[in-house]
Amino acid sequence: MELIDYLVLMAYVVGVLAIGSFFGKQVKSSKDMFSAGGRSPWWVSGLSGFMTMFSAGTFVVWGGIAYKYGIVAMAINMCYGIAGLLVGFFVAGRWRKMGVQTPAEYIQLRFGKAAINLYTWTMIVYRMVGVAVALYSLAVILTALMPLGEGHFLRNETTGNLSLVWAILFFGTFMIVYTMSGGLWSVLMADVLQFIVLNLAVIFVVPLCFMHLGGLSNFAASVPEGFFRPVTSEYTWFFLAGWCMIHFFMVGAEWAFVQRFLCVPTATDARKSAWMFGVLYLISPWLWLLPPMLYRGIDPAANPEQAYILACQTVLPAGMLGMMLAAMVSATASMVSAQLNVFASVLTSDFYHGFFRPHATESHLVSVGRLMTVLLGIVIIVLAILVPAMGGAQDVIITVTSLLVGPLLAPSIWGLFSRKINQKSVWLVAMICFGLGIFVEFGLTAGGWFSNLAGFESIGRLIQEMNPRTRQMAIGVALPIILLVLQEFLNRRVSRGWDVIAQKVTDEIGAVAPVTSPLPALVVSCSLLYFGILMVFIAFINPEEWKVIAIFFGILFVLSGLLFGVYLRKTRQPVGREET
Repeated sequence: MELIDYLVLMAYVVGVLAIGSFFGKQVKSSKDMFSAGGRSPWWVSGLSGFMTMFSAGTFVVWGGIAYKYGIVAMAINMCYGIAGLLVGFFVAGRWRKMGVQTPAEYIQLRFGKAAINLYTWTMIVYRMVGVAVALYSLAVILTALMPLGEGHFLRNETTGNLSLVWAILFFGTFMIVYTMSGGLWSVLMADVLQFIVLNLAVIFVVPLCFMHLGGLSNFAASVPEGFFRPVTSEYTWFFLAGWCMIHFFMVGAEWAFVQRFLCVPTATDARKSAWMFGVLYLISPWLWLLPPMLYRGIDPAANPEQAYILACQTVLPAGMLGMMLAAMVSATASMVSAQLNVFASVLTSDFYHGFFRPHATESHLVSVGRLMTVLLGIVIIVLAILVPAMGGAQDVIITVTSLLVGPLLAPSIWGLFSRKINQKSVWLVAMICFGLGIFVEFGLTAGGWFSNLAGFESIGRLIQEMNPRTRQMAIGVALPIILLVLQEFLNRRVSRGWDVIAQKVTDEIGAVAPVTSPLPALVVSCSLLYFGILMVFIAFINPEEWKVIAIFFGILFVLSGLLFGVYLRKTRQPVGREET
């Protein structure tokens, strides 16, 4: 990276922190901090949900798979789009009608206090590991681009670059600070901003990579056989079907996504938000997974985890690489901060406020929420440093997601529609699936706890001969659904939690919906203008590339003007009642 790239990166970080500081002044209550007061526009919620799934882990994990296997990485990521559309049709609107402030409140009302403990601590462990992988992935990208001189205290002497640990510490701290300052509003705004900047930057990387390779025919000739098939021996059609189901459970019930459905004014807005998420994930993988695929033709011996950023480094002019890296930092920040915010909200609203200080003032709860954000952030930083010891980013993400999401989140969605699913059903599904998953993955696989014990050899061999992804889908997707169907037939009584939630829904339908805030359009407009001006300076530094960069800042200026028009139109509308 050149000096201009570092300056652009610093300018981006300063801009994001400024957004957090601005919205920190808007936070007057715990509802403002954790659900944006229910006033987020649907398009902000949809883009934020999209970016919540997005992080540097996207570039490291899925970019690595795209580099190694090709089109299969796009097929896997398009499963998110199918899941998002299904959530929009069946689930998102129901969440908004629940009349709850947090998804944890729904769990407590629907399944009882014991269930909230299971969900909270299991989800915290699961998502903290996932977020740690994202932070680790960002550090991998940063260290690949930042060489340091000999004797520098931040240098890794083996690679000669920035130390992985220092990269994790520095950017982990940045993410904690901006999440703590502005709450969910700052998370939403940073998500929208980096969605625009990141995707515009990728639009330029793809044609430049094709030009570097000499065209499509040269690219096709330079990659291995099967590179353009949607499945491989490991990632089968059965895996893709299971991955769709897992992410239907995740987008439909995972707390960070449910928060996006709760922070909009109406049920219709919630459905639009989920549909936007789905459409974007059907289209966008064809754009942002092409660079690592194309880089396979440029350098077939590269580190797959670094393929994405190396492709950018190869073709982007000075300053543009800094913008791309800044967007990756912000993408990871959005994912990290989304999880920090949702779990800080649970620990503050549902545990601290619910069990220890039921009469605490709103200002006190905001302070406690910020403290919880810091503590959770420290846990994430420690886990990120330990990711290499856990087997690397790709295996950690796919295995943990496959085995935990279905058993934990399927009962939540089922409980939105079924009168019979109760607390016992939640515990039964979780314990059977978790127990079997641990027994199989850690006990019977090669080198497992029981693989060499008498009586386990034959079943161990059978397990080891199975495709590991097929095995994980059977335990993490098929088994929870089978158990829930059985519970539906075996349970005779209507769950008490169903009646409680039904009353909540009735109260919510009769309530006046909040009015959408015009501030997001104004903040994003100003932010795009800020980064457009930054790109003008980059154009002066790269006179030979000024036409490419001019297109970039021209688009930013146009988007800024359009959003400012949205802001003006919104501020002139009379305040009224919106449908729920």
